[in-house]
Amino acid sequence: MNKYELALVVNAKIEDDARAAVVEKAKEYITRANGTVTEVEEWGKKRLAYEIQKMNDGFFYFIQFDAPATAPAEIENHVRIMDNVLRFLCVRKDEA
Repeated sequence: MNKYELALVVNAKIEDDARAAVVEKAKEYITRANGTVTEVEEWGKKRLAYEIQKMNDGFFYFIQFDAPATAPAEIENHVRIMDNVLRFLCVRKDEA
């Protein structure tokens, strides 16, 4: 099992419960790919460096998880088509 981090930028114009549902759905995709979520960081609403889909703000979430090497590709395929996710990035964390 490797350690990974999934960064999500979620639409800031949706309701709080809809944003929570987006994060829960991402966590569900991780568990479906045989991963275990270890931590979820919510950074809150931040100004974007550039406009994405005519929006200047987004809610930032960082989900740490342990998963096999095949999981990130599977998770990215699901997150890519999610509504209200403006940007995402899945990276492997260093062991050190």
